[in-house]
Amino acid sequence: MTTVAAYAAPAAKAPLERTTIERRAVGENDVLIEIKFAGICHSDIHMATAGWGEAIFPMVPGHEIAGVVTEVGSAVTKFQVGDHAGVGCMVDSCRECEYCKAGKEQYCVKGNVQTYGAVGKDGEVTYGGYSTHIVVDQDFALRIPDGLSLDVAAPLLCAGITTYSPLKHWNAGPGKKVAVLGMGGLGHMGVKLAHALGAEVTVLSQSLRKKDDGLKLGADHYYATSDPETFEKLRGSFDLILSTVSAPLDFAAYLSLLKTDGALVNVGAPEEPVSLNLFALLGGRKTLAGSMIGGIRETQEMLDFCAAHGIGAEIELIAASEINEAYERVLKSDVRYRFVIDAATI
Repeated sequence: MTTVAAYAAPAAKAPLERTTIERRAVGENDVLIEIKFAGICHSDIHMATAGWGEAIFPMVPGHEIAGVVTEVGSAVTKFQVGDHAGVGCMVDSCRECEYCKAGKEQYCVKGNVQTYGAVGKDGEVTYGGYSTHIVVDQDFALRIPDGLSLDVAAPLLCAGITTYSPLKHWNAGPGKKVAVLGMGGLGHMGVKLAHALGAEVTVLSQSLRKKDDGLKLGADHYYATSDPETFEKLRGSFDLILSTVSAPLDFAAYLSLLKTDGALVNVGAPEEPVSLNLFALLGGRKTLAGSMIGGIRETQEMLDFCAAHGIGAEIELIAASEINEAYERVLKSDVRYRFVIDAATI
């Protein structure tokens, strides 16, 4: 066991504070990663406030982790000391079910082990990336390609894969019209990735405040959803709408923007239930779907894709002492577009 510094929420809705946590000794299949950067995901706020239900405290959030391997176990073949490595939203799964065997560990029948706020197979609570070091099984660590700076790579481990996976699954590419709903931490990555995949990209945002940014990041069009004319003008336009919004939507209105056989895919998760009139689906054989991160294999594919296309997150680097302020700003949509903690300040 090793004692390391971390920032933790001692209780639901309590401010995060500096503390120490124990990391397990490096086992034969483990790597020890010295964390350099950790992204702040909106999920961290949902979790730290117990907004999605009961949670385990004290909680060390953080599942967008980028760093350097400083120790490897005796059976490790995937990494060497000095390699750049990342950890995303999960650190284990059953490894035996059909989904794990297919490289879709995020849909593990028994439930994957989340990077923080979960209980691992060893019975210990998992602690996330708002810390100086993490020990993880090599099978759940990712190689960060040399072409990606660690600071802009960190958010790819959640925001990147959360948008890449559904874009790939629903065949975003040349000849497809894709709308990204919401222009925040997830949304800006969705724009970059859909553009790089070759789709015609439209941003649907509450206002035109971020229009210049959206067009610069690869959007072809940008519309304000607060303008009723938007829904008239774009009716029946899209093959795919990727919703990154974690607030309840008027689903009927957004489903009306799909072509026949189009899909509205949710990667944002509101804390409260939503309602839907099923007639909004029936008319055009439309799909309302969800998607959750990606498997380890696909996450590596995404990182390699981003390196090949020069894609990283747009970040604002902060010190660990600014985490609580950053949470407040995320809730006000006052970040362009992802806060990243410099772990050297923890």
